Amino acid sequence: MSNLASPARHALVAGLTVLAAGLVQAQPAAPYPSRPVTVIVPFAPGGSVDSAARPVLQALSARLKQPFVVENAAGASGTIGTLKVVRSTPDGHTLLCAVASPINVARVVNPSIVQYDSLKDLTPVATVASSPFILIGSPKFPAQNTAAVLLAARKAPGRLNYGTDGVGTSMHLTAEMLKLSAGVDIVHVPYRNGPQVLTELADGTIELAVMPVSLAQPFIRDGRVRAFGVTSKSRWPSLAEVPALAETPGLESIDVDSWYGLLAPAGTPNAIVTQLIEGLRVVLQDPALIERMNAAGLRPLKVEGQAFADLLKRERDGLNAVLKAAGGKLK
Repeated sequence: MSNLASPARHALVAGLTVLAAGLVQAQPAAPYPSRPVTVIVPFAPGGSVDSAARPVLQALSARLKQPFVVENAAGASGTIGTLKVVRSTPDGHTLLCAVASPINVARVVNPSIVQYDSLKDLTPVATVASSPFILIGSPKFPAQNTAAVLLAARKAPGRLNYGTDGVGTSMHLTAEMLKLSAGVDIVHVPYRNGPQVLTELADGTIELAVMPVSLAQPFIRDGRVRAFGVTSKSRWPSLAEVPALAETPGLESIDVDSWYGLLAPAGTPNAIVTQLIEGLRVVLQDPALIERMNAAGLRPLKVEGQAFADLLKRERDGLNAVLKAAGGKLK
């Protein structure tokens, strides 16, 4: 080869370079997922997001032939775990399963504190479930229905209290929407997580609470707390005996459901997002999974890709309007 004339040698080198480039381009993409996938749930174990995430991820693990492992990373209304995903490598092996609290509510309520913008720093994959919130009370609280709760609140402004899982969460904002709609003054008592709220409510430490149906349902069925009304426009199938709040005069406009969804870091390849969407589309049609979710107070919800992104944008706009109506600050 050393005896080749210079032009011929250059042509040969160029040809080999083109051939090598073609071989590199022809290599198939690495299979996804190529190792276990970590799914950050940015809340404490045993909460409503856990209830929604775990059965779906178990089915997705079987579908995609790799474990999807839940890692609870609680704190700061879900923003700590969410930030962990935002800062992770966008290769599909670290995902987020969340609700509106760390995705939109925290950004609206505390824009100077939250260190990410979910509309820019996360890629919406798909929702997996929805569930309304529910207004519940301590068994020691004398009111037997929503109308009686509102009457008691109007008779003693600022005397009643309600618990949620923290300042600037979906539960908190939903409760403030109820207060605005009813024109009542009820004091917010923030806790670290939903299960703690339910324990304190059952003991009579607080009088009222706004919780996800999926979390409150076992306490309602055991008689440890009293159910007043769900925030969905109509009654919820798993608690069909409980009225919708919209059935109460003055609350006809109440219609709030909480989505549960899967998101990836911004920059995650479209092919991986598409594979996740297709996997979820299949598992969310499984009758056994649907039955399991329904029994837990959840309803499968399939909003995918750009439609999910559009939903998040509309939600943020609506939350900004609620915050403005509440005087620009929640506490």
